[in-house]
Amino acid sequence: MFDQHQNNLRQARAKNIFQDGNDFLMREAVDDIAERLGAVNRNFENAAVLFGGSAYAADTINNSPNVENVVRVERSQFLGKADKVTSPQVLSLGPDSFDLIIAPICLHWSNDLPGTLIQIKQSLKPDGLFLGCLPGPDTLMELRQAMLTAESEVSHGAANRIDPFTDIRDAGALLQRAGFALPVVDQEAVTVRYDTVFHLVRDLRAFGATSHLAASPSPRLKRTFLPKLADTYADLFSDEDGRIRATFSLISLSGWSPHESQQKPLKPGSAKSRLAEALNVDEFTLKN
Repeated sequence: MFDQHQNNLRQARAKNIFQDGNDFLMREAVDDIAERLGAVNRNFENAAVLFGGSAYAADTINNSPNVENVVRVERSQFLGKADKVTSPQVLSLGPDSFDLIIAPICLHWSNDLPGTLIQIKQSLKPDGLFLGCLPGPDTLMELRQAMLTAESEVSHGAANRIDPFTDIRDAGALLQRAGFALPVVDQEAVTVRYDTVFHLVRDLRAFGATSHLAASPSPRLKRTFLPKLADTYADLFSDEDGRIRATFSLISLSGWSPHESQQKPLKPGSAKSRLAEALNVDEFTLKN
């Protein structure tokens, strides 16, 4: 689905044009993960932070009071700055190597997300914790609608130019499929305001988040598309002060590597008291 060569090129470009503040979405995800990590009542000796794109993610996790050692894992363009350089497709972290793995907004471009999650689970020690974040389906919904509308009017047809994102139900199912115990997912929306759609696109480029779809090349956009896009976006999604809105939906993931000490659901029929007694209501049998 995703062209990994284009992905690497866009990530390299993002690194070269990076300015302070461009990584606001990554910081939002990392700060949320750090807050969740602080609520876990245990210490983690060895942690890996995957593809944070800057030192912020690894430094933030390293500053957590219950984390002792952090390994920063990055792509090849961060050679010399990362503790380990590898590919998102083949993590090569080693089995049972970490008791904590963090993945903030970096797994959604994998062509085999279930396989990547399985690799993460295999790299965790028994009773190790995985915390991650994926963009949800409402991410960039305004830009998607404005682009489809503008291109349809200009070219009498429209191509898909924004990457698809994971649904929260699918995210939970993927954790279970990968073999994580006690999986938990939740979702929140972050609304960011911009002067124009071009300021939004500038941030997406700096984040390496423009489309990486590997399908046949989309038709070239006409010169009249960009002015039409700006007008359409402003007409549909601007506030009273003229600034436009952009939604980023973040799905938080957590799961544990299985261990015999973890809580397990009771077998059906093993309850020692009746729900009707607890609720103080009459119990009756449903008829077919």
